Parts: sequence; structure tokens; C-alpha cells
Amino acid sequence: MQVTKGHRPRAALGQLSDMDLRLLQVFKAVVECGGMAAAELELNIGVSTISRHVKDLDTRLGLSLCRRGRAGFALTPEGQRVYEETLQLLASVRGFLASVDDLHARMGGQLAVAVFDKTASNPAARIDAAIAAFADAAPHVQLQMHVGSINAIERGVMDGSFHIGIIPAHRSSRSLVYDELFAETMLLYCGAGHPLFGAPHGALDWDALRRHPFAGLGYHSPNMELSHRMQLARSATGFDQESIATLVLSGRFLGFLPDHYAAAFEQAGRLQAVLPGRFRYQCRFVAIMRRSPQAPRAAQRFRECLLRAHGAH
Repeated sequence: MQVTKGHRPRAALGQLSDMDLRLLQVFKAVVECGGMAAAELELNIGVSTISRHVKDLDTRLGLSLCRRGRAGFALTPEGQRVYEETLQLLASVRGFLASVDDLHARMGGQLAVAVFDKTASNPAARIDAAIAAFADAAPHVQLQMHVGSINAIERGVMDGSFHIGIIPAHRSSRSLVYDELFAETMLLYCGAGHPLFGAPHGALDWDALRRHPFAGLGYHSPNMELSHRMQLARSATGFDQESIATLVLSGRFLGFLPDHYAAAFEQAGRLQAVLPGRFRYQCRFVAIMRRSPQAPRAAQRFRECLLRAHGAH
């Protein structure tokens, strides 16, 4: 075959083999871990083997998927596209295997559940009880628990990466089914060293709060809706509750946090709720599942366990 100088030959992929799926799973892990060295523990294989697998995938696809150098690991545009397609492909494979299990009237394989962060300390959250009931009912299903942002969980459920998500309710999508589960109370906090820490709060109102830097979540959420409605200028941005807490603990920002999560910091004298009777809101949590195609039996059973655990079924 004659190859024009300077142009890389393109490989014809043809049919997918088990090895191709294995290479794609390795590639997915490398991307999500942020590099080959970081993926070593996740995959339980050596870096040299991981590198060889990624090179084999490059050759198989006729593409350069990532760059490695002093600047660190980075996907090429082609690599980003292949990663996105890989997520869909592997989700389809999981869906196929779950359907086969359904045909055999058994529950096996894997069930991917994604939860918004800092729910474990909420006494109203009975996710642990639901997991216990599900483990008893479906002992052959391997549970995979993920933590993510609202947007990431919604996308994952829609594209099939996650079977079930548990997120704060903030908007509705026609492609998702929603079940109400529990609620949590969000209070406004300041950290030690902040001008409001230890100061009298009785005269504070929303106008007074606008004079203080505010740390808020950087994606659509009840947090963002409230801050926009009350015109709180976001001076710092976090993408999970841990980052908001860290910003507030600096003593330079106000921010809303779940009261159950902030309680330990309050007891340690590091956080203080600012006029909790006034500056608060309720956050409702819902379970989400993809409307179509129909969820596998394991996902439906986990949903039933969630509803029973939270007194909704």
C-alpha cells in the first residue's frame, strides 16, 4: 500500500472484538483517572501494560487519542470523541447484558448508582437502608456507587452510564422519571475570621448580605437559583459541597451548606450559621431513571428499595 508522506494511514476497524472492548475499557479508565499512572491502581495492571493497551487502541482505530508529556495527560479532539462514544458503547453493552439477565428472570451484572455528594450524613437519607435491602434481594448484582455533580449525574443517567441517580430536584426533563425521596435543610454559613463570625446577626437582611463575597455552586442547582433570585454576587465558585465548605472555612466567603454536613465544623468552632431562621432553604432530593428504554430489573428493584426505605412505596 502506498502511503503519502506526512499522512498517517487510517485503520479500518471492521468488527468489534472482546479485545477491542477491553482496550476501550482501559482507555476509559485512563481518561477518568487523569493519566496512566493514576489508572494503575484502578485497573490493577502496570503502567507499561496500560501504555501498550492505549497504543494498541491508537493503532486499531488509526487515531492518536492522547498526548503525554511534561504538561501531563491530555486528550486529543479525536480522543475526546472516542471517549464519549466509548461511554455510550459500554452503556449499551451493559444494557444488553441486563436484558439477557431479564430474559433468564435473574438479576446479575452491574448496577451503577450515582449520588450527589454529602448525603451520607443526612439523617433523612435512607440510601444505606435501600442498599441493604437491595443486597439481600439481588446478591449477584455488583453495585457501583458514584458521586458527582447534578449535571454529571443527569447526563450519566440519560446516556446510560448510570442506571439510577439521586440528586437535588431543580428542573425536569421529559427523558427522565422522578421519584421524591427526602429533603435537607441548607443554611448560610460564615467561617472563623469572617466579619460576621461571632457578630450580632439580628439586623441582617438580603441587602446586607450582598455586600459580602459569596461562594456558590457553578452549575444549575437550587443553590444557583436562590443566589440569582436574591442577587448574591458569586465571588468564588465551587463544584461540590466540599469545595463550598473549603471556601467558607477560609473566612472570606459566605456560602450555603447542608446543616447536617456543617454540624461538625460548627461544633469545632470553625463555622457559624448566619441567622438560620431567615437565611435558609429546603432542598428536595429525587431519584432519577431514564424513561426509555425500560430500565433493567435490577434498576427497577433498586428503585423499589429506595422508595420503601424513604416511606414512599
